[in-house]
Amino acid sequence: MSLEIVILAAGQGTRMRSALPKVLHPVAGNSMLGHVIHSARKLDPQRIHVVIGHGAEVVRERLAADDLNFVLQDKQLGTGHAVAQALPFLTAENVLILYGDVPLIEVETLQRLLKKVSPEQLGLLTVTLADPTGYGRIVRDADGKVAAIVEHKDASDAEKAICEGNTGILAVPGARLADWLGRLSNNNVQGEYYLTDVIEMAVKDGLVVATEQPHDAMEVQGANDRKQLAELERHYQLREGRRLMALGVTLRDPARFDVRGEVSVGRDVLIDINVILEGRVIIEDDVVIGPNCVIKDSTLRKGVVIKANSHIEGAVLGEGSDAGPFARLRPGTVLEARAHVGNFVELKNAHLGEGAKAGHLTYLGDAEIGARTNIGAGTITCNYDGANKWKTVLGEDVFIGSNNSLVAPVDISDGATTAAGSTINQNVDKSQLAIARGRQRNVDGWKRPVKIKKD
Repeated sequence: MSLEIVILAAGQGTRMRSALPKVLHPVAGNSMLGHVIHSARKLDPQRIHVVIGHGAEVVRERLAADDLNFVLQDKQLGTGHAVAQALPFLTAENVLILYGDVPLIEVETLQRLLKKVSPEQLGLLTVTLADPTGYGRIVRDADGKVAAIVEHKDASDAEKAICEGNTGILAVPGARLADWLGRLSNNNVQGEYYLTDVIEMAVKDGLVVATEQPHDAMEVQGANDRKQLAELERHYQLREGRRLMALGVTLRDPARFDVRGEVSVGRDVLIDINVILEGRVIIEDDVVIGPNCVIKDSTLRKGVVIKANSHIEGAVLGEGSDAGPFARLRPGTVLEARAHVGNFVELKNAHLGEGAKAGHLTYLGDAEIGARTNIGAGTITCNYDGANKWKTVLGEDVFIGSNNSLVAPVDISDGATTAAGSTINQNVDKSQLAIARGRQRNVDGWKRPVKIKKD
């Protein structure tokens, strides 16, 4: 059956105390609304409608996409009123209603809910809680069938004692929705048009309200303030940690590990504490990542070792290569198999050949470095002339002495050597030794300056 999804994302979120619209506050590096949209897309709907209001232009600008239809709710008059704004655009047989501040909902839960929908039946996601304060209560008849939903503020003491709460997530036959929304009333404590009143209407119209529940109550937890946002963040991270451990990753401490993107992993991976994985990260078998590292949009091939306090972004590290501690690999960096990058080394748009080494205190930018070449401590490529970037090319088996400045564009051929302390601004031919430093003079009788005494 065809499916369209309506995501309610118009609320201001005053308790966030923020100029940023509530649904744009991040969980695991993505906005709450972004997470909901991501889950919605996995259900393969023919269209996703996002109802926006507070900060509408910012929300639209941040998340604009061809498959999203943004619908404006200029006055926040309740959830029923919000869904009604999308009604003119709905043509599908089934409609699923989600919330932009409920980011942890699982696709599998929504799939189970959608199986409940038919022309004679709608699906309602409920949750059983020890303390359902704030949730609308699910009122059932003597046969246990859903009869109505009563909002917390309108509930009697007996109804408040009910532990089954309404999550607001609802799947309905599209042909019925317009009629139900048109019959809503705002005759309640809040003076709003409640979407929950649709349930009682459906029952009176002879439909069955079939319920489903999430496996984890945190799936349906929303965030109205910073405390709840932090709770969602930590729950997401623990969930990701459990997923990775099930795939063969050892996490030294799952409570001190963050994923802010999509991560694929091999087996026998070891990740130490305070590691952050951002964007698209691919980690193959037998990789070791030390503490306090950030890995972003990078690929770590089999057997790679990343030592403590390293920052890797937009890089590909070949099999058996290593980096760190305190290494920084910037976008465009490629390490071939068994290449070594040591402490306080920065690479940008640099390609290190198989077995090449840059061990200490070095900057290599816009550089092509051949296999087995050794870069001495304190070496830099001078790749920027103030207007343009230039490339440094080193052949295979080159030896660069310590404290070298390689002024690009420059080409140093296979087997060449440069002496320590050299500034190299001319090409060096194969197997040559290049020395480019001032002649040393030793001055006899040199008197050191002395400090001038102040009055």
